Amino acid sequence: MILESTLTCPQCGHVKTETMPTDACQWFYECEGCHTLLKPKPGDCCVFCSYGTVPCPPIQEHGRGHCC
Repeated sequence: MILESTLTCPQCGHVKTETMPTDACQWFYECEGCHTLLKPKPGDCCVFCSYGTVPCPPIQEHGRGHCC
């Protein structure tokens, strides 16, 4: 299982690699570049699934539809 994902802000393009939580979905993330509060896109369970290079651990393990 991959625990690091690189998030890209859709507002300013700021990129940062973060370690994903394994016990919960992360619904909010504040961009360090422009301070926009990122939220999951419709149909996604967390910011990593919407803006990251790697989906969250529950999705990696069980597939779409089996998240938090």
